[in-house]
Amino acid sequence: MIHFPTLRWGKPYESLETDEVRHFATGEPIARVSQANPGIVARDLRKAQKARDALRGVPAVELLERVRKAADLFMHADLPLGDGTQSPEDFVRQQSATTGLSEHMARMNMDKLRFVLEHLDEILDSLTRGLDLEILTRGYGEENGLMRSYQATTPALGMVLPSNSPGVHTLWLPVIPMQIGLVLKPGPQEPWTPWRMAQAFFEAGVPPESISIYPGGADVGAAVLKDTQRSLIFGGLPTVNAYRGNPGVQVHGPGFSKILLGEDCVDDWEQHLDLMVDSVLVNSGRSCINCSGIWAPRHTREIAAALAERLAGVEALPPDNDGAQLAAFTVKGQAEAINGDIDETLKTPGAEDMTAVYRSASRWVEQERCDYMLPTVVHCDSPEHPMAAKEYMFPFATVVQCPQDKMLGAIGDTLVGTGITNDAAFRQQLLDADNIDRLNLGPVPTISLNWLQPHEGNIVDFLYRARAFQEA
Repeated sequence: MIHFPTLRWGKPYESLETDEVRHFATGEPIARVSQANPGIVARDLRKAQKARDALRGVPAVELLERVRKAADLFMHADLPLGDGTQSPEDFVRQQSATTGLSEHMARMNMDKLRFVLEHLDEILDSLTRGLDLEILTRGYGEENGLMRSYQATTPALGMVLPSNSPGVHTLWLPVIPMQIGLVLKPGPQEPWTPWRMAQAFFEAGVPPESISIYPGGADVGAAVLKDTQRSLIFGGLPTVNAYRGNPGVQVHGPGFSKILLGEDCVDDWEQHLDLMVDSVLVNSGRSCINCSGIWAPRHTREIAAALAERLAGVEALPPDNDGAQLAAFTVKGQAEAINGDIDETLKTPGAEDMTAVYRSASRWVEQERCDYMLPTVVHCDSPEHPMAAKEYMFPFATVVQCPQDKMLGAIGDTLVGTGITNDAAFRQQLLDADNIDRLNLGPVPTISLNWLQPHEGNIVDFLYRARAFQEA
């Protein structure tokens, strides 16, 4: 069986305490994962400055070149894993086996990570607004004829990662070329991406002492947050609320991403049905950028019915089936709880499950060792219905009837908002709406990312602060 060691500043460490991860469908043991503990994390992070020093010893331009080389290694090479090696196809199968993602979804996310690595120079150029990265290395320099100074806010960035979608790893890929170390606490079902990415970096010449990986329980995640000056965490609303206002922690919670149809375009809603389907369904609805709400002033019942009919053909298929569009729920009881919450919320009058007519049984598909949730579309008569504020980790969307002039005050916090309208006044209101993070004007799927723009906060601004500087 594969053994995942803890990685302590590039050095593998086999812990006495291990956790076994199993195939979600067969129960077959896939890997034995060494478990870190808070004491190890605290002790190692006293040496975090050495990670930054090692990276500053390599010019930023050279680090970018090595990271570009790592993209090819990550995608195509056999890389070290435990006592042996891991091929790209091994990676796909193993990741699918423990996360519930289909194999073609795993390949899609793998290619997404490769693309980001290959284009990090352009991405960082955009995120830094064209700053010479050597200024970050030195701490000061001339920019547009003026002396500037930038100070790192931490020698290493802590990451408490989820298991739901490997796409979240795109957020930490720019960190190494910015010469900040990485401290990664992987999700319990998804140690594969952090490990393989780290090995690709090392093979490409990135200093091994710049990266630590600490598998473990919630106490290890808490230690990573406590012992790093800057950290990212992923979680639900309780997590978001717990760290709200903490400048040292950037929280990535539910997306509540939405499509808003304006008065001037809603009568042509059928032209945008493909966009709605893709926004809800891609990556099995697991991403924070998947659409969970479609808001319109009229035609909402017709929209919901058409969307439900399109999604009704999606079945729970084996992970190695190229047509598999649904990911499994690998934690027993999770799908059952979600299904129960939907049924309980639907007891409030004013909402209807529009996909129910296409199902002979429950939307919850229970299997021996895992569960699936079939795509679900709910029509809400008004924004006041409690279902209008729901989001789940599968292809789920509410279609909400709401006057255009009430939308922006009713949608709540929205990670991605696609506004389909040519109304100049409404477009300006969308631009001014401070509850929409990423804004798409026009028929752009919520799941369409522009990598040259920040995702939920600019990582450069989080890791570096501008300060006054003079030199005599």
